Amino acid sequence: MKNVQVNAIHLKDYIAPSFLVNHVDLEFILEPKKTIVTSWLKLTRNPDVGGPLVLDGDELRLLSIKVDGKLLETSKYAQDNSSLTVDGLPDTCVLEIKTEIDPALNTQLEGLYLSGGNFCTQCEAEGFRRITFYPDRPDVMATYTVTMHADLKSHPVLLSNGNLIDQGVGKNGKHWARWHDPFPKPCYLFALVAGDLACYEDSYHSGSGQDVALKIFVEHGNEDKCAYAMDALKRSMRWDEERFGLEYDLSIFNIVAVSDFNMGAMENKSLNIFNSKCVLASSDTATDLEFERIEAIVAHEYFHNWTGNRVTCRDWFQLSLKEGLTVYRDQEFTSDMRSAPVKRIQDVRTLRARQFPEDAGPLSHPIRPETYIEINNFYTATIYEKGAEVIRMMQEILGRDGFRKGVDLYFERHDNQAVTCEDFVVAMEDANDVDLKHFRLWYSQAGTPEVDTTWSYDEVNKSFTLNLTQYTPVAHGQEGKRPLHIPMTVGLVGRDGKDLPLILEGEEGKQGETSKTLRFDQEQQSFTFISVDQCPVPSINRNFSSPIKLSTTYSDDDLRFLMENDSDAFSRWDASQNYATRLVLRMVKTIQEGTELEYDSNYAQALARNIADETLDPAFLAQMLSLPSIDYVAEQMQVADFAAVDQARTFLKAGIARELYEQFLELYMCGKENTAYSPDAVSAGKRAIRNVALGFLGTLKNDPKGLDLIVGQYEVSDNMTDRMAALTLLASMEGEVGEKALKSFEQRYSHDTLVMDKWFAVQAISKIPDTLGQVKNLLTHPAFSYKNPNKVRALIGSFTGANPAKFHADNGEGYRFLADSIIHLNGINPQVASRLLSPLGGWRRMDGNHQKMMKAELQRILDTENLSKDVFEVASKSLAR
Repeated sequence: MKNVQVNAIHLKDYIAPSFLVNHVDLEFILEPKKTIVTSWLKLTRNPDVGGPLVLDGDELRLLSIKVDGKLLETSKYAQDNSSLTVDGLPDTCVLEIKTEIDPALNTQLEGLYLSGGNFCTQCEAEGFRRITFYPDRPDVMATYTVTMHADLKSHPVLLSNGNLIDQGVGKNGKHWARWHDPFPKPCYLFALVAGDLACYEDSYHSGSGQDVALKIFVEHGNEDKCAYAMDALKRSMRWDEERFGLEYDLSIFNIVAVSDFNMGAMENKSLNIFNSKCVLASSDTATDLEFERIEAIVAHEYFHNWTGNRVTCRDWFQLSLKEGLTVYRDQEFTSDMRSAPVKRIQDVRTLRARQFPEDAGPLSHPIRPETYIEINNFYTATIYEKGAEVIRMMQEILGRDGFRKGVDLYFERHDNQAVTCEDFVVAMEDANDVDLKHFRLWYSQAGTPEVDTTWSYDEVNKSFTLNLTQYTPVAHGQEGKRPLHIPMTVGLVGRDGKDLPLILEGEEGKQGETSKTLRFDQEQQSFTFISVDQCPVPSINRNFSSPIKLSTTYSDDDLRFLMENDSDAFSRWDASQNYATRLVLRMVKTIQEGTELEYDSNYAQALARNIADETLDPAFLAQMLSLPSIDYVAEQMQVADFAAVDQARTFLKAGIARELYEQFLELYMCGKENTAYSPDAVSAGKRAIRNVALGFLGTLKNDPKGLDLIVGQYEVSDNMTDRMAALTLLASMEGEVGEKALKSFEQRYSHDTLVMDKWFAVQAISKIPDTLGQVKNLLTHPAFSYKNPNKVRALIGSFTGANPAKFHADNGEGYRFLADSIIHLNGINPQVASRLLSPLGGWRRMDGNHQKMMKAELQRILDTENLSKDVFEVASKSLAR
């Protein structure tokens, strides 16, 4: 470790601010290299807290300070690299601060920076301190008036939060605009955009009769790619009114799409700033999954208007208060817009792929952490996805109506406040007259609970007993885990494939349900169901009612039975995943023993019966036919062997393709549509099943018919979904056929920076022998730039995060490549660099040789001069035992 100042922040040390800010006036004289920012802060001393005023600041040039219009002597304040301290202030005053910043030099993309010549901001979590000196913390909430001055010709569009209240033209080609936001907000929600942008406009008529102007600002030439995002916004607004009774509160809502952005999007009050890839879409440039992602992210950021903006976090330890709740809300929105079972499966796939490994690794933390060094490192799957699961469990416990009552009370109590996770849970308790004290452990206890299950059937007494045992492994920094309150939804499937009525012992008078949520809150519990007239197969954790790892005693026959009969779509899919994982792991053992692989056709036959089931939604069938990922299977191993898993999975997939060849051909041909492309859920589902079928056919070598289908689809498809599905298969084929397709794709889309990201990514996940060499060559491609986070994620992130067999090659070159990339990015964009690092943290699950190489690269990163706090925190935690 060299030249890194480490100051950990602890939840237990929270102290309210010494001064409150009632109102902020900001004036910007916008110039690319020399922007002048003047702030006027109307301050009031917090009577409950003593001490001086401490303002945060990062890379600011201080020009002057005034108190109530009088210049402050230098002896009255102290400045260091990260703060400005002013003592002796009166209890109320106006503090005027003038600073100078350099947006053009800001490659960190935090604070005020340039993207494509346009000024834009990103202030969450602590970017506002890179604009002006301010108490940069979420519990300081103020109203804002913002005046911007810029060159009229180069920056005709001037935007900020709230409503435009005045504008005009000044001297020397300058113009100005003044915006006022009447709602108190923390500074992380401040936003500013100035540039030469095109505007795509629409409007929304709310349930109460209010008309809201809707505008999406994009680079000129991209106006034709805004329609879907606008439609998603309008549907989000209507859904939030109908589902939660939450209506938009201003007369204008603006979205701006920028090319250089660290995140997906940012919910700044009334001025959402988006990564362009989360807004722009057309049939020729975006896949079905990207259309769906745009829909979800637009909804997510809009939903933040209430869950995050109107009610915000007291401190950054409460981040999941807004993010977990809002992710849950956008998941529910997508479920209503599309297929609820498919959405649930997608969310669980994400949780298992990203959050479960995080929970089991060195970066494990609760959804409300106790400490951090750099808050940017805590925008994690745990905060977001596991946070959403905790919210979902509350709805599972309280019911949909009870949950809505709790949300209503939460807003009634805390509108325009900065609050804690406890405040949300208390609102749920008070609205429903329940005690959730035990449930609150989910907020403070890290790790994924592991639940072991056994069961028995008493034929004489016609009863079925389910035995549950829970255990949460020791996580980094936490010992002695307590049993959690786990809502466990179960069903019993009779031998005829139909659900049996459930009557829990002790509840004989209640009408039998076919699914029941059990309160599992002890280390060991047994639940007995009576009047069970046959020996059933239990369906456990239906709809993934709790984010747990489930261990069962299912036989292969049980799993096939559930694959074909379970009425709960998620559990049906999960049985298929478990069976396939079991088969792959058996083959991995065979590979490691050096014996010949044998193919088991029983799984393929169960899939065939699903294919023949005409009641299944094509989008759901596509999920049923999708094998578990290499990463997921490797997660089930004590010592991960990615190469063996890849080999076994490929063998299984090819065997299924051979056995069900005619069925896959029929699925592919029947799914063809003669109608124009539409991104709607039904059409997307049909394309999904076609491309899954094509993927199976693509595993068969020396199959000219399959190859002709793939090449033909690539050449004649009228949409990016089908074109990318084919290109992904072709990119893993050595020789002319793959090279020709990649070259033609590059020529066709060289002008479109977002589509070129797909071109980078598809080569990074290729299975050709020298994928890493190909990736290294692409670093010098004119379309690649280390300064653009999308490019870095597409090329470097795809190779290291989505191509595990190649990344974990025995020579260790993948590890060295990632470390080199992180060291280089550390000096450009530390936030992006730190987020690339997690694959190296998985060294504990590898064999001795891989462990040694991965640890060596982590140490090399830590030995880097001028290492950022972002990278230091993740690297040091990843290396620690």
